[in-house]
Amino acid sequence: MTTVVSTLPPARVAEPEQVPRQTKPAWQKYGTPILVALLAAAIVYTITRNWNSWEGGRIDQVTDDAYVWGDITPLSTKVAGIVRDVEVSDFQHVHKGELLVELDDDDYKAQVAQASAAVEAAKAAIENNRRQQELQDARIDRALAGIDQAKAQITAAQDGIQAVRADVVRTQDERRRQEGLFQTRSTTQQKVEQAVADEQRFAALLANREADLEEAKTMLRGNEAAAEAERRAKVVLQSQQLQLVDDLHAKEAALTVAQVNLGYTKIAAPYDGAVGERQVRPGQLVSPGTQVIPFVSKIKWVQANYRETQLTNVKVGDPAEVRVDEYPRKVFHGKVIEIAPASGSRFALLPPDNATGNFTKVVQRIQVKVVFDDSNVAATLRPGLSVIATVRTGR
Repeated sequence: MTTVVSTLPPARVAEPEQVPRQTKPAWQKYGTPILVALLAAAIVYTITRNWNSWEGGRIDQVTDDAYVWGDITPLSTKVAGIVRDVEVSDFQHVHKGELLVELDDDDYKAQVAQASAAVEAAKAAIENNRRQQELQDARIDRALAGIDQAKAQITAAQDGIQAVRADVVRTQDERRRQEGLFQTRSTTQQKVEQAVADEQRFAALLANREADLEEAKTMLRGNEAAAEAERRAKVVLQSQQLQLVDDLHAKEAALTVAQVNLGYTKIAAPYDGAVGERQVRPGQLVSPGTQVIPFVSKIKWVQANYRETQLTNVKVGDPAEVRVDEYPRKVFHGKVIEIAPASGSRFALLPPDNATGNFTKVVQRIQVKVVFDDSNVAATLRPGLSVIATVRTGR
């Protein structure tokens, strides 16, 4: 069988007609991404530019950086001593004035007794000084009476001397007259002798009166000296009285100190609340400043640390809602009573100093104090519990 080979060229297949590609304009190619980028930048700028005002303008300001707070007082000893008894157990609820810890007080009772005896001795010394002053007053009065008596005697002696001196002059004249008459034989010897006797008698009487005057003057000087001495003695007693009074005040102050120290042997609850874990036991020797037991007041509040951007419209008196993690389904109501005068970083032990080195801005926290409307609810809470605080501002 013979094979026929065709020498004709193969038939050409018709190719499809190519359509020319159309190129998009440049503004359509890059416009959309640029528009999206500009829109995103505008949104970011608007958010960052107005975020603080938006956040601060919200009616409800919420923070979870908040805790139940309360006064925790570590009760300590003021005096040294041995613990006699611990009257409470750990975590026990107590009332104001209830005895918590007692120290042996025998030494302090003895100090009080000693100080009391010193006070009584000081009072007795003052009383003795007062009686001595009364005695001095009597002595001064006696000396003054002696002065008055001496002055009266001087006056009487002076009056007597004047009267007797006149009689002396008269009798002297009479004696001379009788002696002259006797020489002329005009009188008798008896009358002369009588005149001489009268003159001598009044002269002696004048001498006695003058002696009485000198004695009265001497008495006056003695009484005046005695009165002056008694006055000076009284001044000394009065000065001693001032010293004794000062000494009494010092002894009374020492007694007060001893009584106060005696009172320090008993440590009582300062107010209603609960105690923590006991830190001393009976028989233990403690020194001043030893912590014996922590005390937790029943008064509680919420310490909420808000960002500074949240406090635009928050003010004292705004109502607040508190959700405590311990009671997730309960809402407690309260109000803002205080806002801290400075940020928390300013109250830190080592506040930051941004004056040197690199600086990174950090939003600060401000403490806001919220109290509960129901004090009974506050008494059941424990300091340190985490809460979510919501303050409703009035804008």
